[in-house]
Amino acid sequence: MFRTLTPLVLASGSPRRRELLAALGLTFSVHPAVTPEPVFAPGTDPEVYAVIAAKAKAREVATLQPEAVVLAADTIVVLEGDVLGKPVDSLEALAMLERLAGREHVVITGCCLRYPKNDEEQSFAVRTTVWMQNFGPEVLAAYVATGEPMDKAGAYGIQERAACLVERIQGSYTNVVGLPLAEVVEVLSRYGVIIPRKP
Repeated sequence: MFRTLTPLVLASGSPRRRELLAALGLTFSVHPAVTPEPVFAPGTDPEVYAVIAAKAKAREVATLQPEAVVLAADTIVVLEGDVLGKPVDSLEALAMLERLAGREHVVITGCCLRYPKNDEEQSFAVRTTVWMQNFGPEVLAAYVATGEPMDKAGAYGIQERAACLVERIQGSYTNVVGLPLAEVVEVLSRYGVIIPRKP
């Protein structure tokens, strides 16, 4: 669908982000950032936090890939001002899912694109509102037992088994998966990093 004109590096080890970019036909390499995510301070704007985290990842990888455009992203789940990260164990995963059940929350992905010319950056955040079904602990425990929640913010992945836990969303679906494709493609196209493939 698209052709890459400039070396592009995804600064993430997320298989979901890789799959989303690859589905567009883009050529890119993967170089996960190892920068620890910043600590979320109470009262911080969650969008600002997500963008700061994405910028840190992009800048780290850009020093190692100076000739490439670097794309980094950080996705967080926010419930009543609390940021729900990746659960440390199954008990925490179940507790997160019980908090989310029957309620509305927001998924925010901060993105940063860093260009080799003049170290220019473009950063933005995308929000999607998600409503979860009010499932009881038996269903949630069965989902946790699959092991799926353990590497996901908020302890669920909408693109996998947890799709049955989600009642509806408002906004970008790919944002909930981990990368808001429409916005990323718009910025990459605007800066001449990618172009549509000719039929």
